[in-house]
Amino acid sequence: MRQPPLANAELAIMKLLWQEERLTARHIREQLYSDATKAQHGTVQRLLQRLEDKGYVERDRSLSVHLFSAKTDRQTYAVSQLESLAAKLTGGSLAPLITHLVEGQKLSRKELSRLRAILDEPQAKEDQHV
Repeated sequence: MRQPPLANAELAIMKLLWQEERLTARHIREQLYSDATKAQHGTVQRLLQRLEDKGYVERDRSLSVHLFSAKTDRQTYAVSQLESLAAKLTGGSLAPLITHLVEGQKLSRKELSRLRAILDEPQAKEDQHV
């Protein structure tokens, strides 16, 4: 199931949660709005509630100060968004994206080696069954 896309402010919070695992709303506010006034507290609370409603964030209510953590990891979100983009632009095919990355030399040698290994893996499995 594809996850809904994140707004830039929501993505900024998710990036913090992917790095730190569990944070309070106050810590998130201090990281995102270090030079702002306390007025940003309500904004962070609304963003966290939206993320929780969308299923991206989990709130631990067992302590007096709630801790927030990501329910979705970065890779899962990225894959979901790539599939959504492919569905919109290329009828669901990721081949044009991969082709562009390879031909445009946007992938490192290490990434290309990993991609080759992944592509060769099904062939190796097929050869074993023959």
